[in-house]
Amino acid sequence: MNQEVELLSRIRVVLVATHHPGNIGSAARAMRNMGLHDLALVTPHRFPDPEATALASGADDILAGATIHETLADAVADCEHVIATTARVRYVSIPFSEPRECVARLAAGQHPGRIAIVFGRERIGLTNEELDHCREAVAIPTDPEFGSMNLAAAVQIMAYELRLAAGAKIPEMPEHHAVPQGQMEHLYNHLEKVLISTSFIDPEAPRYIMRRMRRMFGRAAPDSHEFNIVRGILTSIEEALGLKPTNKRFPHLPQEPKYRPPEAVEQ
Repeated sequence: MNQEVELLSRIRVVLVATHHPGNIGSAARAMRNMGLHDLALVTPHRFPDPEATALASGADDILAGATIHETLADAVADCEHVIATTARVRYVSIPFSEPRECVARLAAGQHPGRIAIVFGRERIGLTNEELDHCREAVAIPTDPEFGSMNLAAAVQIMAYELRLAAGAKIPEMPEHHAVPQGQMEHLYNHLEKVLISTSFIDPEAPRYIMRRMRRMFGRAAPDSHEFNIVRGILTSIEEALGLKPTNKRFPHLPQEPKYRPPEAVEQ
């Protein structure tokens, strides 16, 4: 088991007395986004509920696996470490820190067992009696003039910080391989032919436009997939204008080709 999975598998999100079932669903979605799966609910107002399912947006496995408890003590009984989330830091007698500092300690292995992160009611948070069951607290920094935070948003922030601390990264983009120059010459010849056929460029003096097109594609350095898209577009133009035989139908164009290739210019 890698570090990322090992840490996240030990995290339990505990929601205490959640009033709106939609917040439970949104919290489940936030958990699923970040790879958390263990959800415990303490005396939820309504659960299960269609609103929770709707706002989970597909995180049905989190809702289905959620456990329901009568007390917070029961929900965290098997946890080695219990962390409260609260905005009332001035009234908390247990140690507190910001989310990033807290989860850095968890990622470093300070508490190797199961860890509960507890979120309180939408309006009043956790009671003092409930805080007594927690060993430390986390306060999310917010604007002092507007510190009220949606429950699911708080879950999302903590889940995100946990995932980062566990070492998760954005998947790397596939290595880019530009098309060899020989193939690009075929593209330039094809492009010039089509642009002459549509009278976009003067067949007697195509070099200015084509030189700019070469510079543009040179900067883009298309890969083979992009190269084939451009060649396909050029071919579809030739077919639509009747410049190349095709079995395709183009109902939005006149039956007879509107454009004809210009007559060859005598040298």
